[in-house]
Amino acid sequence: MPVLSARGLAKAYGARSLFENLALTIVRGECVGLLGDNGAGKSTLMRVLAGLEPADHGAVERRRGARVMVLDQMPVLDPKETPRVLVREGLSAWVDTKARYDAVGLELETRSSDEALLAEHTELAEAFERLGGWGVDHLVEDVCARVGLVDLDRPVGSMSGGEHRRVALARLLVARPDLAILDEPTNHLDTDTIAWLEEHIANEFPGAVLVVTHDRYFLDAVCDRVLELEHGKLNEFSGGYTAYVEQKTTMLEHEARVESNRQNLLRRETAWLRRGAQARSTKQKARIHRAEDLIAADPIRRDERVSFSEVGAKAARLGKTILELDRISLEVPGRRLVNDLTLRMCAGDRIGIVGKNGAGKTSLLRAILKQTDPVEGSINVGLNTRIAVVDQAREGIIETWSVFDNVAGFEGAERTGGGNADLGERTVTLRQYLEHFGFDAHAQRRLASSLSGGERARVSLARILKDGANVLLLDEPTNDLDTSTLAALEELLEGWPGCALVVSHDRAFLDQIATAILAFEDDARVLLYPGNFESYRRLRAEAERQRRTDARSGRSDRPSDKPTEKTNQGPSTSPAGLQEPTLKPLTFAERKELDGILDVIAAVEAALAALDTKLADPSLYAGRGAEVAPLRVEHETATRSLAELYSRWESLEARKDVRKK
Repeated sequence: MPVLSARGLAKAYGARSLFENLALTIVRGECVGLLGDNGAGKSTLMRVLAGLEPADHGAVERRRGARVMVLDQMPVLDPKETPRVLVREGLSAWVDTKARYDAVGLELETRSSDEALLAEHTELAEAFERLGGWGVDHLVEDVCARVGLVDLDRPVGSMSGGEHRRVALARLLVARPDLAILDEPTNHLDTDTIAWLEEHIANEFPGAVLVVTHDRYFLDAVCDRVLELEHGKLNEFSGGYTAYVEQKTTMLEHEARVESNRQNLLRRETAWLRRGAQARSTKQKARIHRAEDLIAADPIRRDERVSFSEVGAKAARLGKTILELDRISLEVPGRRLVNDLTLRMCAGDRIGIVGKNGAGKTSLLRAILKQTDPVEGSINVGLNTRIAVVDQAREGIIETWSVFDNVAGFEGAERTGGGNADLGERTVTLRQYLEHFGFDAHAQRRLASSLSGGERARVSLARILKDGANVLLLDEPTNDLDTSTLAALEELLEGWPGCALVVSHDRAFLDQIATAILAFEDDARVLLYPGNFESYRRLRAEAERQRRTDARSGRSDRPSDKPTEKTNQGPSTSPAGLQEPTLKPLTFAERKELDGILDVIAAVEAALAALDTKLADPSLYAGRGAEVAPLRVEHETATRSLAELYSRWESLEARKDVRKK
C-alpha cells in the first residue's frame, strides 16, 4: 500500500531548475535510497515530499493518517530541553492514545454495556500495544543508548552538533513514523552504531524509509531500490548500491552506443546535405527534415566528474622524521582518553582512525596540531612536515566570500585573478585549479553561504591542497560528499605521496584507502591494526574470540593481544588441576606437530621481524613505493599466522599430559 505518491513535481530557485515533472511512489515497509551530485536538489526534494517546502508545480499525496518525519542535517532543537524530553516527543501518538484509552476506561466503569464504547476501548488497546505499550520509557533509554547518547538530562544547548543529530535520530526511531525521511543519517555515528542502525531499519523499523547517504555499505544493507536525481530527472535502479553501480554502468554503456550511432548517422546525413540534396520528392524532403532534427538534437548530458588525481600527484618533500608520537596519554576532566600510545608514521601511511563517539579521536588530532598538550609523552613533528587539516565543521570558510575568494585566501581575489596553483608537475591558474574540484566559472562566483555540505567539503579540500601539504589530517572528510566526489577523494588518497590520518566512520571509504587502522578501544587503549577496515574487523573479532576462550578456560597469561606488537613469550600452559577430563590425548601425528611447532613459531617471528625492518626503512617509501602494499599484505598474513600458531601450540600443550583411559 503506498504511503506517499508524487507526480509532476517541479522546483526552481531563480533561473536554476532543480527538478521538473518528477513522479515517485513509496510503499509501506520499503527502503529507498536517493543519490545525486552535491547541489542536485536531493535535500530540497526530501523537504518537498515531507511537506516542509512547497513545490512550484505538481502534487504530493500521503495516505490518510500517515505520519511523515524528517531527519535534517542540521536539526533545530529547543536548547533548554533535555534529550529525554525531546526523544519522548516522538511518542506523541502514544501519549494521545494512552490518554484516550484511560478516558474510555473511566467511561466504561459507568457504561459497561455500551458496545460502541467497548469496541473503541478494544481498538485503543491494540493501538496502544502497537505504539509500545507500557515499555516506552525503557524504549527511550534503549534507543538513546544505541545511538550514543549518555547523559539524557543535560540541556541540548550545551551539546555538540553531532549530539543534536543523535537526539533527532533517536526521536524519529522512537516515533516509528509511517515514512522516515533521513538526510545523511550516518553522519556523526561510530561504526558500531551504524551497524546497529542498519539492522534496526532492515529488520525492526515498521515504516517506509527514504534515505540520502554517501555510506555505500549502508545503502547495500538496507535499500530495496535506489533513485538517482540527475539533471532534474529521477532514474530508478533495483537493489542497493552495488546493484546500482552495475545497472548504471550498463545504462551508460547503452547511452554511449546510442550517442555513437547518432553521431555516425549525423555525419552521413550532413555529408549528404553538403553534396546538395535536391528537395524534389517527398522522400528527399523527409530525409532533409530528419537530418535537420539530428543536427538540432542535444546529445545526452553527462556531468564532468570531479577528479583530484592531478591535484594529489605532488606534495612537499617529506623528511626522515614525519610524525612521531612517543608514549602519549590524553585526558579530559575526569576521564583518560588515550593511554601510552606510540606511533611512527612513514611515507605512504594512510591511517584510518575509528572508535566510539567521545573516545578521543578528534582530541588526538588536536594534540598533533599543538592545540592541546598530552598529559604524558611527547609529539615530534618533522622539520619538513607540512600539515593540512579538514575538520568536521569545515572551519575557515567565510560565508560572505565567494568560492574563488575562499580558496585564494583573500576577499576580492576574482578581480586580481587570484594567482596560480600547482597541479601535479604543472602550474595553472586558480580558475583552472578549481575546475578540478567541480566548480565551473559560474560556481566559483557563488557565495559560500549558498553551498551544500558536500560543496563546502570540496572548498575545504581545494584550500588545503593548494599550498603543497604533505601530511593530511582529515576529520570525517566524507560527511555530505556525493558518491562521485567520494570516489575522487579515494583516488586522491590512494595516489597521495605523503601521509594521512583520517578519522572516518565510512567503512567502504576506509576499506578503499587505509593502510592501517588506529582503533580507540575500551579503557583508553589505542591499538594499531595493519590493513584496511575489513582486516581490522576480522582481527578484532579474532582477538575477541580468543579473549572469550581464555576467560572460559581460566587463562589470563597469554601474550599481549596488540595486533602490531610481537612477543617472545609463549602462552603458559594451564595448571594440571585446571585440565578438563574431556580433553583427548594427542595422536602420534599431533605429538610430532607439537615437537616442531616452536621452531615454526620462531621462523614466523623472524620473518615478521624482517618485514618490520623493511617497512620501517624510509628508502622503501622514497624510491620503491610499489613494494609497500605487497609488504603490508605479507605482514598482515604473517601476523595472523603467528596468532594461529600460538593458539594451536596452546591447544596441543594443554593435551600433552592427558593419558588414555
